[in-house]
Order: sequence, then C-alpha cells, then structure tokens
Amino acid sequence: MAQALWQGNWIHRSRLASGLVLFTFALFHFLNIAAGLVSPELLESVQHARKAVTSNPPGQIVLYGAFVVHGGLALWQVAMRRTLRMAFSQWLQMVLGILIPVQLIQHVVNTNYADRVFDVEDEMSSVILMLWSSPEALQQYLLLLVVWVHGCIGLHMWLRLARWWRPLVPYMIGLAVLIPSLALAGFVTEGRRMWSLFAEDGLAAQIMEDYNWPDATEMAHLAALSRTSLWVFAGLLAFALSLYYLRRLIQRSRSVRVTYVDGPQITADRGLTLLEMSQMKAIPHPSLCGGKGRCTTCRVAVLAGLEDLPAPSSAEARSLMAVNAADNVRLACQIRPTAALTVKRVYSPKGRRRVHSAQGEEKTIAILFLDIRGFTARSAGLLPYDVVFLLNRFFDAIVPEVTRAGGTVDKYMGDGMLALFETHDPASSARSALAAAANIGVALARFNRVLASEGEEPVRIGMGLHAGTVVLGEIGTVDNAPRTLIGSAVNAASRLEAMTKELGVELLVSREVFDTAGLPDLAVRFETFELRGVDEPVDALPLPRASSLDAVAGPLTDPPD
Repeated sequence: MAQALWQGNWIHRSRLASGLVLFTFALFHFLNIAAGLVSPELLESVQHARKAVTSNPPGQIVLYGAFVVHGGLALWQVAMRRTLRMAFSQWLQMVLGILIPVQLIQHVVNTNYADRVFDVEDEMSSVILMLWSSPEALQQYLLLLVVWVHGCIGLHMWLRLARWWRPLVPYMIGLAVLIPSLALAGFVTEGRRMWSLFAEDGLAAQIMEDYNWPDATEMAHLAALSRTSLWVFAGLLAFALSLYYLRRLIQRSRSVRVTYVDGPQITADRGLTLLEMSQMKAIPHPSLCGGKGRCTTCRVAVLAGLEDLPAPSSAEARSLMAVNAADNVRLACQIRPTAALTVKRVYSPKGRRRVHSAQGEEKTIAILFLDIRGFTARSAGLLPYDVVFLLNRFFDAIVPEVTRAGGTVDKYMGDGMLALFETHDPASSARSALAAAANIGVALARFNRVLASEGEEPVRIGMGLHAGTVVLGEIGTVDNAPRTLIGSAVNAASRLEAMTKELGVELLVSREVFDTAGLPDLAVRFETFELRGVDEPVDALPLPRASSLDAVAGPLTDPPD
C-alpha cells in the first residue's frame, strides 16, 4: 500500500512531498496560535521551538523550497491540463491554491521580510497586535483557513487509497475542524490581551519601540513590495492559463469531430480510440471487457467516415465475425478516428450509471462448488425451522475455512454454495482453493462428530474444484444487477461437483487447479471425464475424503491476498 501511495511520476511525487512539508508547517502554525489560549509564555515558547526548525538555513531551504516547488508545479499542471473539467473537490482545491499566494504574499512581506530588512520584531504577540487593530486580522485568519482546507483536501485525496484511512475519516474531520477553531480562539485571546495593554496610557509608544514597528517610510516600502509581488504572481498565473489555452488551440487543430446518432457531437484529440473519446466526454458507452477487444458490447455502426478508418485487425475481425456484424460495424475500443465520423451505438445504455456499473472483468481464478448429498430426503422428515437451523450450523462450520483461505462465497444455493478465490494472481487463487477444500474436509469431520454426539446422522458432501478464465460483472436489470460470473470454467466446476455423487467421493479436483497452483508433477493418477455441456474432456483427481488433499499436494498454507 505504501508503494500505491507514492506512485506516479516525479512531478506528482514532488508535489506530494512539498505539500506535506507545507501542511506540516501550517499545522504547527495553528498549534502555535492556539497556545495563546493557555498563556502568553506558552505562545512564545512554542514559537521559539517552531522557529528553531524553520529559521535555521536547512529548515528555510526545505520550507521555501517546498513553497516554490509546490506552487511552481501547480502552475505547471494548470498549463499542462487537457481539460478544466474536474470534480468539485478538485475545483475547490485549485481555487483555494490560487487564493493562498494572494493572501500569503502580504503576510510574508510584513513579517519575515520586515524582520530581515528592517529588524522588525516578529514575535507572535507583536504580529497579532499589529493585525488586531486593522481589517487584515480577518484576512490573515482566512489565509490560514484557506491553507488548512486546501491541505486537508489534498491529504484526503492522497490517503483515500489506503484501507486504514476510511475508518479514521470521521475522527480526522473532527480534528480538521477543532485545530483552526482553537487557533481562532487563541488569536482572539492574545489579541484582546495585547490590545488592552496597548490601550493603556504610555504603553503604546513603548510597545511600538520594543517591537521596532516600521515607520511610515518603511510601511510604504513594504506595501510597494507586496503589490509588486502580487503582480508577479498574477503574471505567472496568466502565463500558465495562456499556455493552457494555447495548447487547447493547437490540440483543436489536431482534433477530430465525432457525431453520435441519438447523442452529442464532440471534438476529441486524434490518437484516442472512439471508446476513450466517449469516456473522456462522459458519453454513455457500454464496454463489458473494459476496452480490451474481448467483447463486442462497444460496437458501433459507422454511418459516415468508414472509408477513413483502417481495416479491422485480426482480433477485431474475429470478434465481429462471431456476432455476424455488418460491414459498417466496428468496435469502438479498436478504432482510432483520424477524420470526421458519424456513428450509432449498437447498444445504447439506459443511463450513465448503468454503463459504469456494468463493466466486466476477465480473471483466471479457482471455483469451488459444494453440495450436501441426500439433503432433500433428509429434510423431508424435518420441520422447516429445523432444516434452516441445520443448514446454518453446517455453513457456520465450513464457510470460515473458505474465507480463511482467501475465498468468498459468491452465492448460497439451498443446500449448496459457490465459492470464488479472487487473489492477486491465478497461482495463489488455485493454492487458496486447494487449502480451503482440504480444510473443509477437516471441518466437516469435526461437525459430524458434534452431530453424532447429538444423535444425528452425519452430513455428506460433494465438491467440484476447477480453475479457468471467467468474466465477473454485474448482471441483471438497471436497478438489480448483482455481481456474478460466467464462463465455461464455471460450468466445468459445477459438473465436477455433480460427478462426485456418481463416484461416491467428497471431492473432484481438475488437473487445471494443480497446474495453475504450480504443482504439475504430482504422483497421482488423474481420471478423464466427459462432462455435460463442457466441450473438452476434463482430467480430474477424485478423493474419497477432501481432508486427504494435503497428503496429495503437500502443505497448502499460502496466505490469502
């Protein structure tokens, strides 16, 4: 997960690292002001401790370097954006980022610069007093608030990739509100205290002398420097925006126009596939395989501009031939328009949400079917509530072995179930499934011993275990589309489970499972089965007791993904 948090090119990483430095500085700046709630002495002590880090040369290099890097890369990314369409949170963060220098420049000039050039005392009490009697007090607090909100949004957008962050979000929101609130309270407390001293007869001049407040000439110099710095920033921002619009003009001259029947007309960059254009322009366009050319759900009828498209590749031609597509039908994920095009989507989705939720995923995984043998006859003599009670006890005994091995129960089917093992790769999926099957055998024997102690008949099961490529996706209506899987591998696993009844064994494991798990050279004898609805014969290993699988394949203790 740490690698995922730091993924990206050097620009993204530099912005992240510099942003974390600035956010840390803002955090301790808030805490410094909040110390005014306790006492002036604590306010001063915290500032001295903070300045011990930020006022020495290495600290200043890190702090000001982070400010230059973060601000410069932000302007660069504005100039390099492909579009200004973005989520509200991104817009808010960008606007706040632009407002920060507008407010920060004056603050830095009147504190840090004034201290270095005119030897003006920049103690926190002095700064708060100077701000207290002017409208800039609210402005400077809003500056800190803008920096804080900007940083909190960035921090959340970064850490939301981590699983551990989501449970902490409510507490972090509380802290995000509490810290600036305490800072405001500390600012008000210290401002009132200093102003009461400043208002006493004879103390105003003494305080101004002690803090070496700038005179009129120095104030005019500071104001002029602030204005100049603001114009420099405005020029840089205008330059970044000019670059953005210049790039857009150049891109538009190299773009292509696509007209959708029963849809909008768009202009997109050349080099993109038609499906990518649809997704970029938020146009609903089905694509169950995710744009890999493994399905035909994204196909379109090209009504104009077909002659400007290259001939279909062999893979696209095979897919189109499989559905007997007309000559003018192409796959949107495979064509890259270079001239004006008019198309009609063959499958027009009923809503944008359905397009995204219906995406399919192709994976190679292990599949386990399990069924209780003779349960129909057994349940005939039981009351309905007793049937439910027995089934729940049974599943309570064996399902933990599935989840412990890294699998999930996809669905329960009366007295049976379907389990999937979606791990990080096919090998670990197969090994997890083998471990689960063996442990289910052990758990079943333990469960039957409990039944025997209660005077009940033991439960017998049959399991079919197979590995292969399946398509996982949401199948159903727009309002009710549960996630499920399809593919010949599913049918094969189901038929293997049914075959265990004829053989009188607990488990049938296909050779594909062992091969996928990296165990191809086992000293066992596979049997070949002709399974109904399965095109090719399947080699599988029958085991009278599933618990004996460990003895056949060795220890299967791979941790789940």
